[in-house]
Amino acid sequence: MFTAMTRRWFAGAVAGASLLAACATQADQAATPSPVPGVNFRTVETNGIKLRVAEAGRKDQPLVVLVHGWPESWYSWRHQIPAIAAAGYHVIAPDMRGYGGSDKPANVDDYDVKHLAGDIVGLLDAYGADKAIIVGHDWGSIVTWNTVLLHPDRFKAMIAMSVPNSGRGATPPVDAMKRAYGENFYYILYHQEPGVAEAEYDSDPRGLLSRLYASSDTPRDPPIVTDPKRSAGGWIPRMGKPRALPSWLGEKDLDYFVGEFTHAGFRGGVNYYRNFNRNWEITPELTGARIKIPVAFFAGEDDVVIRGAKADALRASMSKGVADDLRDVTLIPGAGHWIQQEKPQETNAFILNFLKNVK
Repeated sequence: MFTAMTRRWFAGAVAGASLLAACATQADQAATPSPVPGVNFRTVETNGIKLRVAEAGRKDQPLVVLVHGWPESWYSWRHQIPAIAAAGYHVIAPDMRGYGGSDKPANVDDYDVKHLAGDIVGLLDAYGADKAIIVGHDWGSIVTWNTVLLHPDRFKAMIAMSVPNSGRGATPPVDAMKRAYGENFYYILYHQEPGVAEAEYDSDPRGLLSRLYASSDTPRDPPIVTDPKRSAGGWIPRMGKPRALPSWLGEKDLDYFVGEFTHAGFRGGVNYYRNFNRNWEITPELTGARIKIPVAFFAGEDDVVIRGAKADALRASMSKGVADDLRDVTLIPGAGHWIQQEKPQETNAFILNFLKNVK
């Protein structure tokens, strides 16, 4: 039988071994060559952590930062990085904190929007850039909007994809969601309790990712859970298993994403959602704040986030809420939420046209 001292030593040894294993895995990921020709990995120290950054282009060229969403990684920008670099830009696409080959702090508060904005600004500092152009998708758009609002002097222009911004709400967002959904399942509310959602996702990364990446017209098996109550189960069984991958996502692409989350786990990304209310609480200075630099918005017409909104309505909402110089709102027919992967040529053309006009 262990003595108390032996138990403490053993527990510490196990914890230390786990930490070393996690660090070794992260180092292996950072050292692994990029699967995209012409794109290289670099580990960058920023804001007290280390981020794995995919980059291309010469360092003396204008800097463009691509910020991915959930559940994604730098690889979500695999079609854009080479194209933007070829047009004469230095392009960087980090694995955001909590993802892939980047550090994964333990505390939930370490994923609030001020930390995330600090990571991006720290990258500009590390690359010696006074200013950059920033492009975000999904959660990356939330980070982009807020980073520009919090650090307006560091950016020349911005593009948000899929997630618009109509200004700071009057109440904490999760509180509003709880009132709207009550006891019914909603994934953002499911993400609020530490340890629950990530346990489900970590047990079946391929099951989650294949379901989330499936297009609206992808044939699916019937869902296992149909009860709308949150108590009826997690998220994966509520989504029918796809019978095939969408045309824009190859098996090797899915394998790469699955590998990234198998190594990194889902907790870091889910922690972003756990900071929705905290982000609102710690940014009262953003009440009424405006973005002065050029802004563009890009999404698929079928993106569930915009809920069928038309371009004119989105333009009016963002212009009223936060953007003084909203230059373009483009919705692509037949495209859903994963716009830069679903429609890479259209996405590249949109980005490059915007960049050409804000140099």
